[in-house]
Amino acid sequence: MNYDVIIIGAGHAGCEAALAAARLGAKTAVFCLSLDTIANLPCNPSIGGSAKGQIVSEIDALGGEMGRAADASLIQSRTLNKGKGAAVHALRAQCDRTEYHLYMKKALERQENLDIKQDEVRELIIEPVGADGSVRPDALRRGLTGEQGRSPLQSVAVGVKTRLGLFYGAKAVVIATGTYLDAEIHIGENSFPSGADGVLPSTGFGASLEEAGIKLRRFKTGTPARINRRSVDFTKMQEQGGDDVITPFSFAFDGVLENFVPCHITYTNAETHRVIRENLHRSPLYGGRINLGRGPRYCPSIEDKIVRFADKERHQVFVEPMGLHTDEMYLQGLSSSLPVEVQEEFIRTIAGLENAEIMRHAYAIEYLCCDPSVLYATLEFKSIGGLFSAGQFNATSGYEEAAGQGLIAGVNAARKVMGREPYILPRSSSYIGTLIDDLVTKGCDEPYRMMTSRSEYRLLLRQDNAPERLAEIGHELGLLGRERFQAFRESREIIQNEIKRLKKTTAKPTPLLNKILEKRGTTPITNGVRIADILKRPEIGYDDLIEAELGSVEIPPRLRQKIEIEVKYEGYIRLQLEQIRKTQGLEDKKLPADADYRTINGLSTEAAEKLNRHKPLNIGQAGRVSGVNPADVAVLLVWLSAK
Repeated sequence: MNYDVIIIGAGHAGCEAALAAARLGAKTAVFCLSLDTIANLPCNPSIGGSAKGQIVSEIDALGGEMGRAADASLIQSRTLNKGKGAAVHALRAQCDRTEYHLYMKKALERQENLDIKQDEVRELIIEPVGADGSVRPDALRRGLTGEQGRSPLQSVAVGVKTRLGLFYGAKAVVIATGTYLDAEIHIGENSFPSGADGVLPSTGFGASLEEAGIKLRRFKTGTPARINRRSVDFTKMQEQGGDDVITPFSFAFDGVLENFVPCHITYTNAETHRVIRENLHRSPLYGGRINLGRGPRYCPSIEDKIVRFADKERHQVFVEPMGLHTDEMYLQGLSSSLPVEVQEEFIRTIAGLENAEIMRHAYAIEYLCCDPSVLYATLEFKSIGGLFSAGQFNATSGYEEAAGQGLIAGVNAARKVMGREPYILPRSSSYIGTLIDDLVTKGCDEPYRMMTSRSEYRLLLRQDNAPERLAEIGHELGLLGRERFQAFRESREIIQNEIKRLKKTTAKPTPLLNKILEKRGTTPITNGVRIADILKRPEIGYDDLIEAELGSVEIPPRLRQKIEIEVKYEGYIRLQLEQIRKTQGLEDKKLPADADYRTINGLSTEAAEKLNRHKPLNIGQAGRVSGVNPADVAVLLVWLSAK
């Protein structure tokens, strides 16, 4: 049984990788431990959030599936950071956990060129490259000689073996094992092998990867308890509703979305903190049972919060439904690995949770992952041709970060098999590009989480303009279908035409207009003013133009927001575009594949060592490698110009 591309794992990275490879025409198989856990939401029942919502919209614009799955399973939607600038506005969708899984499972089942296999991959099959650097003839035909011939390969991936003793040949393999690789659950003094939600872990495959020369390490993450709705007193909590007008993740969505349920907010208190402090010694992390696993700094457990933020009197707890057909509630903010009895004690000190019935206890989970600095920006391993990886195996956290990597890994695996040039998203184009560039140039010593502050181009990388940035790329790659691409083109034309009209048309000082301006707390006009200049006022929105009979009610609300942002931030956007233009010069200066940086006079010892290890593609990427300073970049520029 032979395939072009094999995907190991059907979580969020694996699903996007499998769909991308199959949609590009590669004969693809995706392996999962259980069909019932395809696209599972084991950590929290939501998609999106700050920076993560931007990634979901980028996946959608490129032709991926996560945004459409979130829209299809939506039970509540909120736009975060509304009180801040447009660059940090982000959608967060509360999803029906079961419906999300079923939607994605069906998407895989109905995808042409894609087979789904419930079987555990136990062994990666590789074949060595000759000592003289030669590659087997059949591997050479497949294009498995490293990214643009940049690295001398040690071996090439040729397939996998499974627990059932079956061999599956492959021209490219994508590792997307999530948190299941040699996973171990910790709850107080109890530790046992297990994947998330009680699914058996993947065993044996980690040893196979290490035999192949891939150095692995252990990271950890965790999840809070789930409780029964009937045991919650919502009258003691703050109700949190969704947006009045819901913005879908998918730019081509043409239906009506609805908020079905509210979420609620409550808080920990002094008694909660006392119980936790008195039992810290029973935490696997603080008691020494977890020695190797590094956890996510930006998503700490409640134990971490109590220790690291000892001055805080309380911490928020979001009580969120797991779906419309279950009474299971998720306690976001209370991730823990304390013993069962301690969990029950501290949860019941919280307002509204005094009688909480725990259905699933919180736990920490340790798992194996790699150092992503051993990857190219295509997400292919530098030393093993045709082997790619994505998601939490690449030391990231979050469904969204995983899905974004999965899409890129799937695209490049398929393109490699087909003998096409790899595709790399520059960091100036997207949060996905920023994420991957950070991983492969800087590495990470804890689970990486995307934040808007990680991008120097965040004003350009907004959620609302993801289609404008990436839809043409998705269409050119072959992921974004004709119908969805046509929907993008029509929307873009509406936006461009309206912005032109606003810039050309002069508004006269009518009583109606001035009344609206005064009502909004801004100065009335006495002479004719371009409508665009009125819209640039911070107090004025596009809906105010409609009220003043200067805007068009025919333009959908989603597009009105895009128009408003483009007009208001025009000057800032122009500055960032100029910044990109200047830095692009460094990205265009390619570095030789065979460079030995130890021989370049003037480079610091640390820079030479790091550059030899990372083998950056260009000067821009070299400058982002940890340990390479501006003086080293200047030396590289001089050296390159003399070649």
